[in-house]
Amino acid sequence: MTNASPDRLVDIAYAYRESKALLTAVELGVFTVLAGGGLSLEALSGRLGLHGRGARDFLDALVALGVLDRDEGGQYRNTPEAARFLDRGRDTYIGAEMEFINAHLYGHWNGLTTALRTGQPVNPMATAEGGYKRRYTRPAEVMRFARAMTAATRPVARALASAFAWSDHRTMADVGSGQGCLPVELARQHPHLRCVGFDLAPMQAVFDRYVADHGLADRVRFSPGDFFEDPLPGADVIVIGRVLHNWDTPGKVAILRKAYDALPEGGTVIVYERLIDDERRREARALLSSLNMLVMTPGGFDFSAADCIGWMGQVGFRGARVSPLTADQTMVVGFR
Repeated sequence: MTNASPDRLVDIAYAYRESKALLTAVELGVFTVLAGGGLSLEALSGRLGLHGRGARDFLDALVALGVLDRDEGGQYRNTPEAARFLDRGRDTYIGAEMEFINAHLYGHWNGLTTALRTGQPVNPMATAEGGYKRRYTRPAEVMRFARAMTAATRPVARALASAFAWSDHRTMADVGSGQGCLPVELARQHPHLRCVGFDLAPMQAVFDRYVADHGLADRVRFSPGDFFEDPLPGADVIVIGRVLHNWDTPGKVAILRKAYDALPEGGTVIVYERLIDDERRREARALLSSLNMLVMTPGGFDFSAADCIGWMGQVGFRGARVSPLTADQTMVVGFR
């Protein structure tokens, strides 16, 4: 391999800088400030509170990364992509997830070596129940977490609304519903559906407000509970989206068993996750996501479709099938 180059390896090693630049831009509200139109270096720096030493390099780095444009007059503007997804004033905003990554995940990856050697998380909030009960004691944290989960759920909710035969069902329950993004989207697109969001009790006020803001309180309701301690609400379809990866194998199986018990004969469970390919060679994002579970949780890990189908079979589900939803989310559907 006389023509071999280290460039790709170097790019991977330095990828943290691209990530942190984007996360910081979202934190500072760069794209929201520019939603009102182009601004000069001085004006934009002033609005953002940036020191003159780093401002130009920071903003021009965002230009080089393709998330800002700069015209011949030196005015910075959002690219169409950034305008759509990173402006806090848009209902397509996904930046809340990036805010959560920046505040709660990024720094913990400094402990990856320790986690790999010990098998233990480096996240100080990690507990056997995932740290959710502790997080949910603080209203501001509940809102921050709910907004992040909504940002991550919105694309897959829209995909799931059209990827499954909802016309054949009258009711659905969303396990770990957060703010209620999924049931709201399903109810919005399918007026015959009645939906339930299941989550820990402190999430109810946030859920109810989100549902009311979308005018769907007559068809979308909240059911408080802990899926390890309480039965799940009954429905024709139970959705477990981006939940199972947080838990060890017994926890995953226990949640699926709860779903099986709550469904009627002929009922359907839908699990959607960032799945690892069965050969464990291609899906780097899913494998890195699983490492994030090592860093952040006592026993969580990501998994393949084959793994999920196996766990479904253990609790009695049959006829499982796998279908893609978005670029990185796939659903596994099983039947009681």
